[in-house]
Amino acid sequence: MSFQPQSRLLHSCYFEQSRSGEQFIPEHFFGYMISGTMEVHDGNQLHIFKEGDFRLLTRNHLAKFAKIPADGGVFKSASVMLDQETLRNFSMEYGYVAEKNVPHESVIRLSNNILYKNYADSIASYQDLNDAENKDIITLKVKELLLLLMKINPELKDVLFDFNEPGKVDLEAFMNQNFHFNVEMKRFAYLTGRSLATFKRDFEKIFSTSPNRWLQQRRLKEAYFLIKERGRRPSDVYLEVGFENLSHFSYSFKQAFGISPSFV
Repeated sequence: MSFQPQSRLLHSCYFEQSRSGEQFIPEHFFGYMISGTMEVHDGNQLHIFKEGDFRLLTRNHLAKFAKIPADGGVFKSASVMLDQETLRNFSMEYGYVAEKNVPHESVIRLSNNILYKNYADSIASYQDLNDAENKDIITLKVKELLLLLMKINPELKDVLFDFNEPGKVDLEAFMNQNFHFNVEMKRFAYLTGRSLATFKRDFEKIFSTSPNRWLQQRRLKEAYFLIKERGRRPSDVYLEVGFENLSHFSYSFKQAFGISPSFV
């Protein structure tokens, strides 16, 4: 699952809890919580953001999102996409370059600085504008954000202006850590620093089976453990382990273990 937003200024509003959403972050995103709670799980840690919190989601990472409305209210969040073209143009104009090429967190919590708050308030009226018709205005607002980020969090220079693509990583360790993310095979290949063909070839050498077969078996094994040993409900587990819908999960589970997940 991946997305290509139509605008760099985005607004989310939910009246009921949502656990759907994209699990691959293709670009950097600056975000501000207006109301409700957002939970972001990156495979290592659960990050919780509440009203008034600011965050930076960094590109080329996997994450799961839960958007939870406030009691009796709604979930509202504003975000700004910092795409590679915009960042390259800003880098050339202002001379910002990454000095260190080091791994960074997928989710970075930003301080509740009044300048961030004023900026977040200022973009509220721009949320419905699309880039095609208002490119110059939106470009100025994104540039304003980048100038603020460099003023308040100058250490982010090594994150925002690192234009390198993912390098080759330990495939076995990566897959065992990230099997529960529901993304296309080409995303797994890209994030491990491989072409799709090389990824499949390396995968079969290590796991002695195809990626699709291994992913289903690994996800079902994890689901069985969560239901049997942790007392979790199938309806709560299937998304967590990487299935898209409950009916497909239940069918696959029964095929693998000879019993419905409801009766484990």
